[in-house]
Amino acid sequence: MIDFRYHLVSIVAIFLALALGIVLGSTTLSGSVTDTLRRQASAAAKSANDARQQQRQMQHQIDGEERFAGGLAPQIVADRLKGQSVVVIETPGASNDSIEQVSELAKNAGAAVTGRVTVQKKFLDDDQVETVDELAARLKPEDLDLPGTAGAYEKAGAVLASAIVTRDAAKSGREDATGGAVLNGFRQAGYVTTSGKPGQHATLAVVIAPSAPYGEGGEVDNKALISLATALDAADRGTVVGGPFTAAQEGGLIKALRDSDAEKSVSTGDMVDTASGRVVTILALQNELSGKSGHYGIGSGVGGYLPSPAPTAGKNG
Repeated sequence: MIDFRYHLVSIVAIFLALALGIVLGSTTLSGSVTDTLRRQASAAAKSANDARQQQRQMQHQIDGEERFAGGLAPQIVADRLKGQSVVVIETPGASNDSIEQVSELAKNAGAAVTGRVTVQKKFLDDDQVETVDELAARLKPEDLDLPGTAGAYEKAGAVLASAIVTRDAAKSGREDATGGAVLNGFRQAGYVTTSGKPGQHATLAVVIAPSAPYGEGGEVDNKALISLATALDAADRGTVVGGPFTAAQEGGLIKALRDSDAEKSVSTGDMVDTASGRVVTILALQNELSGKSGHYGIGSGVGGYLPSPAPTAGKNG
């Protein structure tokens, strides 16, 4: 009986010792892990704080550069477009702020802004292709030649361009009955709205791209708008398509244009939502007057942030 009790007590003691060892060991290990995690958390918090400070500093720098560019922009662009006129084309989803600011800067550059043509979403609807084709055929001026292979939007772009832009200085600043009929026809169809006097035939055009890709069916919509930009460029002394950086990303109008045949003739800028980007838009228009096209900004396919060498102030083609 004593032996049994002795063995029982011994076994219990062993298990108690083992349990105590496990408890003590786990407590020590837990403390070590906790200290390590605490140090790692502290280091992560410091890194996050440093990153926030760097972000704030970078934002202050960007804000300062934006104010600097915005403050000097009128002086930088002065007289660069003297004697020229500009029409602004608003695509569905384009930023109104960018349109207003580009228009104002064009005036600072010495150009007259004839007006704005706002392309409506209806113009791009899939069920409107046949109607667009018929309208273009009906409104086409007699002296406008179109390739036999031209599609509906190529025809429509050329017909609309004939009403709002020109290469002929004698026609610049003047409205005519034929152009008026074209604009009225597109307005009545619900394809465009207008403000100002875009029928006065500007010598230059700025197309403001959508701020975001159109999504499903966007590729077809981009092709339609590229046809319009190409037609404007063929009929005037230069066309620039401007938009924010998002327009130069996959699915955006500027990205699509840079990947198309139009990239050889139509200039683009993908920072038009910034003060410096709007200055670049004016420089690109000035370069267009000299027959030089280019792609500017920070997106793919650019030749630099701005034309290099930059065109000389006070001189245009």
